[in-house]
Amino acid sequence: MSYARVRANAKINLTLDITGLGGGYHMLDSVVASIDVADVIAVKTRNDDKICVTMRGEGSEYIPIESNNAYRAARAFMQTFSTGGADITVWKNIPVGAGLGGSSADVAGVLRAMAKAYDITDYQRLKGIADGIGSDCGYMLTGGYARIFGRGDVVRNIESALKMNLVLLVPQGGVSTAECFKLCDEQNDKKFNSGTVEERLLNGDLYGVGKGLGNHLYNAAKRLNCGVEEAKKQLDSFAPVGVNMTGSGSCVYAIAENDQFAQYIKSRYSGTYRLITTKTVIQRTEVSLWQRKD
Repeated sequence: MSYARVRANAKINLTLDITGLGGGYHMLDSVVASIDVADVIAVKTRNDDKICVTMRGEGSEYIPIESNNAYRAARAFMQTFSTGGADITVWKNIPVGAGLGGSSADVAGVLRAMAKAYDITDYQRLKGIADGIGSDCGYMLTGGYARIFGRGDVVRNIESALKMNLVLLVPQGGVSTAECFKLCDEQNDKKFNSGTVEERLLNGDLYGVGKGLGNHLYNAAKRLNCGVEEAKKQLDSFAPVGVNMTGSGSCVYAIAENDQFAQYIKSRYSGTYRLITTKTVIQRTEVSLWQRKD
């Protein structure tokens, strides 16, 4: 039997533009970044075809197996590559239902860990499995700065060395992604920011990125969870480089000028929402990044 252990990083959306509908899905144009908040995933191969998944932390213990994307990823991997099963443990540190991509990160993390344990090197087939499970799961295999299109399955890496210091606020209750998209369809927020932010990332322009932040789902999300708007107001009060909501919420983040200012916000914050300080994770350029040794 073989063993592998990986970190599966969360992401933030610097932009989230909804460009239309296609095949029953919302078409997206979004600039995303990996952050140094991560679940840890351990895989031990089995001699039979059983998949056993143990979830720990962030309330994940109560996720039904039929709704567990880590289980779906492992099962799809086994069927695609005709391998044995696996004992999988997921230690969750990414807040659940916050728009930070925790479920997608677990899909990518399980696929990477199983690929290591079973010595599989076929990235394109792994990405095919990931794309079939969730819209941004394929991006999560490599992470870093990227611009994603369509359902999130078309990924264009952005080679930027810009490092961002971030302060996250996570209101309780989360936001229903399905309800958020449905409500967003009733609104007319069509300012597109992704192209501008990609260009500013390439130029290393931190303040330009901050000015270009945007999320078409924000107005819908704040109607579904009042904590979203309140969290944004609380972070705006510190006058950071920029403030935005990630995904469909409920997490709102601020870009700080530097680590010292991020720690200042943390020390002076007097609200009740969960606060996390973190940084962006810069992508490595090699294609085999998904196999990296964590």
